[in-house]
Amino acid sequence: MAYKIKSDCISCGACEAECPVGAISAGADKYVIDIDKCISCGACAGVCPVGAPVEE
Repeated sequence: MAYKIKSDCISCGACEAECPVGAISAGADKYVIDIDKCISCGACAGVCPVGAPVEE
């Protein structure tokens, strides 16, 4: 199951740098995950300081 980023995102960019497949990019008000690219590895969740990435 792919990850999504909750509204708790503080746009720090830690998740984007950690994603091994480049599925995360900056959105208008928070970072977003491309569910077609996400491999559900959880790397983003492991580095997020506010726990914004969660499995759908």
